[in-house]
Amino acid sequence: MRVVLIVPNFNWTSLDSQFLWHYLPYNLCLLAAMIEKECDVSIVDAFAKNLSHEDIREILRRERPDLVGVTVLMNQCAPAGHETIAIVREELPDCRTAFGGVYTTVNPGLVMQDANVDYAFVGEGEYTLRELVRHLKGEGVFPEKGVWFRENAKVVKRGRSDFILDLDQLPRPAYHLVDFPMYANSASRVTVDAPTVFASARIVSSRGCPYGCSFCQVATISGKRFRGRSAAGILDEIAWLKEEYGIRSLTFDDDNLHTDRQRAINLFRGMIDRGLAMPWKSIATAVFRLDEEQVDLMKESGCTYVDVAIESGTTRIRKELVGKPVDLDQASRMIRYLRQKGIYVAANVIMGFPSETWEEIRESLRVIEELEVDYVKLFTLVPLRHTKVWDMCVARGLIPADIADAEFSWNFGNLNCPEFTAAELSILRAFEWDRINFSSLEKRQRTADMMNVSIEELDRIRTTTRRNACRKLVEIPIPDGL
Repeated sequence: MRVVLIVPNFNWTSLDSQFLWHYLPYNLCLLAAMIEKECDVSIVDAFAKNLSHEDIREILRRERPDLVGVTVLMNQCAPAGHETIAIVREELPDCRTAFGGVYTTVNPGLVMQDANVDYAFVGEGEYTLRELVRHLKGEGVFPEKGVWFRENAKVVKRGRSDFILDLDQLPRPAYHLVDFPMYANSASRVTVDAPTVFASARIVSSRGCPYGCSFCQVATISGKRFRGRSAAGILDEIAWLKEEYGIRSLTFDDDNLHTDRQRAINLFRGMIDRGLAMPWKSIATAVFRLDEEQVDLMKESGCTYVDVAIESGTTRIRKELVGKPVDLDQASRMIRYLRQKGIYVAANVIMGFPSETWEEIRESLRVIEELEVDYVKLFTLVPLRHTKVWDMCVARGLIPADIADAEFSWNFGNLNCPEFTAAELSILRAFEWDRINFSSLEKRQRTADMMNVSIEELDRIRTTTRRNACRKLVEIPIPDGL
């Protein structure tokens, strides 16, 4: 049996290229590792290699797979996934087709509206895919959970897969099936959290999140129960990456590196004791789980960057609308300590929650600026289905209940409220990002170094960001009556 797993080329259909980035298809590499002994499996990253429709057709004609699986992360990327499946159906009418990824887990009914899709994987698919492959080979039963499928032209819903409790039992991702050096030796975007030392790898150390932030889909995607890989298992993976692929830096790519404090301490100490200390970055860190002992070990093990998720500088917004247990006094203390240790600190801030006033938005930015982080990452709120924010927006009449998630932008404002408009948020985001982050030559130089660019290139990025916001302004209508 032959299986081809595909990352679609999202450039085919994206209307907002700024939110696209190339990333190592870790999920497909993990899935491939689960079925390598069951079948011939290959991975095609059509996005990273910018493959055309005809390129995909040629691959399908050459490989002649029995099953093609397509992964899509966000709803905004879904059209390219469906185009890919349509090509499979045209070229190989008898080939089975499957859709997976966050998009599918959150919207399986929407996925199955596409008659070209045979299977929709709902939840964590590692064991489910293996069961399906064995079944298609005639060596096992069809998965009891985690796959929606068609039977007599009707969609049969088999729920979602059980969460994998022991993540240490999963194999190492099959990076030998992709052009790993292509991902490890370059950064697809110029951002503060991109690698600056190559070769670089990303580590996913846990799944699930117990905090339940109002804007986040993680509870739907991977559950509220925190499931962490053991420190020993993570250290073994780092050692393998260093020995097998010459990795010289890391990015920890999950939100809950510090949720289990002892696990984090064991991990950082292990990196030091096992000679695995190297430059590493922490993305979307839960600052309320940090303390001085962890920061000391983080610095010694090579940490150069921490992105803390503050979300809002306004107490009412954090407590009533966000739901993240951030204490600004503790956060300020930890930010100062991180910076004293020479660790670059970025902070995430979201603007435009339902019922948030213009004055609260301005106050939030003032408070965040006073935290004196190295960099502020400003976001406008993106309503996502199956979140509290989505329900708030529908209840207030800010979005229709049947609106498609793909209609929302990750770079510009989305909501028109009596308190603010999408156009106002778009302009405010771009110009406050520029004002706060580049107020001195020292800050500009530090950020340029973190982005691995020159001051001149950084200034070009600033100019492009401001002007894109101004261009977008004419495209965003302000409804009558506001």
